[in-house]
Amino acid sequence: MQSNSRYNPAEDTFFLADHIQDEKGQSALEIGTGSGYLTKILEKNFELVVATDIDYNTISTQDAKIQNGICCVGADALGAQFDFIVCNLPYLPSDDIVDRTIDGGREGLEIPIQIIRSAKYRLKPGGKMLYLTSSLANYTKLMRETELMGFDVKVLAKKKLFFEELIIVQAMNNL
Repeated sequence: MQSNSRYNPAEDTFFLADHIQDEKGQSALEIGTGSGYLTKILEKNFELVVATDIDYNTISTQDAKIQNGICCVGADALGAQFDFIVCNLPYLPSDDIVDRTIDGGREGLEIPIQIIRSAKYRLKPGGKMLYLTSSLANYTKLMRETELMGFDVKVLAKKKLFFEELIIVQAMNNL
């Protein structure tokens, strides 16, 4: 399992950025920070921002250094809860996980479900999570799985690209 330790923001990151720039609150978490682009946006509007990534080199070589980067899988190493969580999921359907930044496993679901499950107890009651997936993945099944975890789920936005449609899903923790 290798990863690309130098993830540059692309169309999916910029699309998600448009939908998080007005979010505000006390604490936010980005799971899978990659370039740190989304984390830097969150740092402007939240008192505390934490970013995780599975690859230490990704966090240590970012162009825009983030304040609180933690190397871990999903949110598994965290004990705190957050008002807002964002994740640009690795959603491409794949038999093997070769590139952890894009490969999502069977139907593009295995890794996203693990990440969302790890975020479940890190989101405060009443908190909001946004995640990005794609029409290339079985996103309707992913949304059902998210609902089964106890979230209120809806499609927040879609963006058609040449070969896929990007989908931002909002999951509210109404426990």
